[in-house]
Amino acid sequence: MRHIPGSASGLLSYFTRHRTVANLLLVLLIGAGVLAVPNMRAQYFPDVIEDQIDVRVSWDGAGAQDIDNAIVQLLEPTLLAVEGVVATESLSREGSARIELEFEPNYNMAKALDDVQTAVDTVDNLPEEADDPRVTAGGWRDRVTDVVITGPVGVDQLGRFADEFVVRLFAEGVTRTTIRGVAAPQIIVEVPTANLLGYDVTMQQISEAISAEVDAAPAGDVSGANARVRAGVEKRALRDISAIVLRSEPDGTKLTVGDVALLREEGIDRERAYYVGDHPAISVRVDRSADGDAIKIQDAVAEVAREFQSVLPEGTTVDLIRTRAEAITNRLDLLLHNGLSGLVLVVGLLFLFLNARTALWVAAGIPTSMLAALALMYASGLTLNMISLFALIITLGIVVDDAIVVGEHADHLHRRHGLGPVEAAETAARRMALPVFSSTLTTVIAFFGLTAIGGRFGEMISDIPFTVIVVLLASLVECFLILPNHMAHAIAKSTEQHWYDWPSRMVNRGFRWMRETLFRPFMAGVIAARYAVLAGAVLLLAAQAASFIRGDVVWRFFNSPEQPSVSGNFAMAPGATRADTLAQMRELQRATEELGREYEEKYGRNPLDYVIAEIGGNSGRELAEAENKEPDQLGAISIELIEPDFRPYSSFQFVADLQERVAQMPMLEVLSFRGWRSGPGGGCA
Repeated sequence: MRHIPGSASGLLSYFTRHRTVANLLLVLLIGAGVLAVPNMRAQYFPDVIEDQIDVRVSWDGAGAQDIDNAIVQLLEPTLLAVEGVVATESLSREGSARIELEFEPNYNMAKALDDVQTAVDTVDNLPEEADDPRVTAGGWRDRVTDVVITGPVGVDQLGRFADEFVVRLFAEGVTRTTIRGVAAPQIIVEVPTANLLGYDVTMQQISEAISAEVDAAPAGDVSGANARVRAGVEKRALRDISAIVLRSEPDGTKLTVGDVALLREEGIDRERAYYVGDHPAISVRVDRSADGDAIKIQDAVAEVAREFQSVLPEGTTVDLIRTRAEAITNRLDLLLHNGLSGLVLVVGLLFLFLNARTALWVAAGIPTSMLAALALMYASGLTLNMISLFALIITLGIVVDDAIVVGEHADHLHRRHGLGPVEAAETAARRMALPVFSSTLTTVIAFFGLTAIGGRFGEMISDIPFTVIVVLLASLVECFLILPNHMAHAIAKSTEQHWYDWPSRMVNRGFRWMRETLFRPFMAGVIAARYAVLAGAVLLLAAQAASFIRGDVVWRFFNSPEQPSVSGNFAMAPGATRADTLAQMRELQRATEELGREYEEKYGRNPLDYVIAEIGGNSGRELAEAENKEPDQLGAISIELIEPDFRPYSSFQFVADLQERVAQMPMLEVLSFRGWRSGPGGGCA
């Protein structure tokens, strides 16, 4: 027996021979994990730092070429000179311009925002008719769920319901909400030319008079009272604007806006409108705050929705769709299920080859390593998300390997070489330290290479190498500082004949027979025919390489699993009215419902979980043709299918069948369906 000297041997020997120290370390690892898990935030994706800033300028009535010449060409050279900018991308379209600035990785975005605003302020020769540039920093918005409020009531009433619902969410701590499908009312002021001439006023005078009255002007702070004073009274109602005075006549009469202009208030459904069936709908998107927990937020939203449902009129419903927290919960359930399954399998297999005590202590490495890793993740600021949970799942089968090697070798030294329990456990830990550490180090190096991936994708998957590495390190600690002491006590009891060790004795007897009778003669034949065996191995390798070269095995950098969401975007031809867009949207609804009934008859279950249609815009990423379209010429349908596990067909098949059934209206220009895919983009370094 070879002794490996050094401090490592002394440390291993110390923990092997001192039960209190080993058990104390075990309790600390488990306790730290148990305390950390309830405090870890759950979210769909890891937090990603946005390194982009947008500069937007609106110029009503201007064409794309005028926008580019008069705005983009003036702003872009100045913005390129801002410190930290590595790339710009500009878009000029009718009525607006957008310049997107990309900064160096990990750049101070607060400083970048100030620098960009300062640079924009130095450009003073923009067209007078254009609005002031708006500088906004991109923010990572992690969607939790969408809440749809729909029913047989007017859009204005649904808007009030949505406002009250958001207020209730805010009271529960849910602060990031966005109401979609409702726009603020607009008051249109039209002045006939005859009135301008007859009353001797200009549109400029009318505009200035209204602008001066619609807002109350700030008048400063009240010291020590934490309050602000505003001068004047806001005039936003139709009758208030109509009563605004344009001029006082010598006879004491006053000329008002209502005397010279025609005023009307447009409804709140003039822009983007949502529909569920025949009823209008309002969508409330709920996002996770920077330090929010997606599961807790969804639970709060669901509870508020249940309470709010009880006070709504009959037929009006509040539904939660696209609930990402369910995906997180399912992944957590998968982790627990796999962990428990792994424990059962490991204990069962070890129970067949080793004695029961050894099997239990080896299997204890799974929960110990996982809990210790979770404690380290919490201390490092990591969260429970789809990426880190994936890393935990793939390490479940790795953490127990080291413990099996040490435990089996200790049992082997005791049974075959007659070493005492403590000496066998201590010697096994010393002998296996170098090979186990080396094998773990190679795995760590392999996963550490993922940190070299840059861009948005690199930031997204950075949780994988960190999680795997901390799990492996925790496994090493458990394997060499905790397990040997417990193995010594387990081996000491192995000399006794216990009834529950009978399966192990039978399996080992059969394994020895198989080794001596079958395996050794087989290996002797392999060695004798080594050249033929080598040729066969080369042939198999060549066959696999040929499969890749032929394209049978397709290379794909990031393959997202199928999602249950399908969207169909469409754009109408120039000249199409809102009524034409609405008719095409109704046709999409009809075809979708009809196909759902056909699938129910064929497969026994309707695949449609929720369907919401809209006009005034596209769902998700807009069509390329949408750049030159009026909002009234755009529409979409969003379809939530049942989970893939509950249907024997893919979303691609559903989309293909849906495309065949949708009738195209005469004014339709383009119709495009796609399945929603999760997964980041970005370059790699």
